[in-house]
Amino acid sequence: MLAEDEPSALCRAVDRWARDERPARRAAAVTHGLRAAPHLRADADLGLLRRAALTLLARSADPAPHGGALALLARDPRTRARHLPDALRQFAAGDPTVAPTALTAAVTTHPEPVLDAFRQRLSRPDPGEALRALADITLPPLAGRVAALVRETAERRPETAPDIAALVARRLDGDPGRAAVLPPLVTALLDDGPEEVRAALAAVLAAPGTPASGPLRRELLGRLLDRERAPAVLVALLRTAAPYDGDDARDLLCRTALLLARTPDGAARLDRALVDLGARVPGFAARMAGWPARAPHDWAAVLGPGARRMIDELSEGRVPA
Repeated sequence: MLAEDEPSALCRAVDRWARDERPARRAAAVTHGLRAAPHLRADADLGLLRRAALTLLARSADPAPHGGALALLARDPRTRARHLPDALRQFAAGDPTVAPTALTAAVTTHPEPVLDAFRQRLSRPDPGEALRALADITLPPLAGRVAALVRETAERRPETAPDIAALVARRLDGDPGRAAVLPPLVTALLDDGPEEVRAALAAVLAAPGTPASGPLRRELLGRLLDRERAPAVLVALLRTAAPYDGDDARDLLCRTALLLARTPDGAARLDRALVDLGARVPGFAARMAGWPARAPHDWAAVLGPGARRMIDELSEGRVPA
């Protein structure tokens, strides 16, 4: 990717495009300038982006690139104080050209206005990108405030569950030191968050992730299993764990199945989910056919009629009655 491999060359191109008379080139200057900005180290490159952004902003007859130009200037420590208020105002109002990832860089120097702008933006349509960008704010002193912002959004807008899950996954698989701020947020969401959010988080926590994230994933997954009883959440856990083999995956599937089987609705959903997974996930039916023999007391109690037929048909096994 040019922004990572040759940022200086890209900055020179952005500087040229910002002065181009063609609107498409000026739009490209914003797009590629924002892509290059996180990878810059040399003062000369920063200066080129700064000049390009100021050039775009000075062209009052073409306001389309102004949001992106403001985002670049807000990211730059030398121009931040002057241009951050305008960038935050447009971002909070829903301007899609003001990249939220550019504004998270300013949280180190202007935490109050930046977080307030994010709060406003998250109340508007299409908050997903802004929500995912909060994963970039990893300063321990701000962890509690970011967590509160995510919890507020989860309560008001449960449809943002995939974006909240993406934020958590990114934190889990990132720097282990930065992931340490996750437990208060995730435990609060697992305890009191909407069902949609808990189901999305269950899928994240049941995935293997990086080796470094393993201990924290297991800790948070244990918290979920200790408290969760909603069938939709447990089925999400089941579906995530099903493709994986090994003792850990089998134990997780068994524990989840036992929780589901406690109620008639959960047992019915479990049976349907196992049949569906047997048809869709390669090797799942064959693996499951061997589980009753290894733990007959557990599995004989949870396998419904559909799962028993599926095992017989797909793996030619026998399930103890």
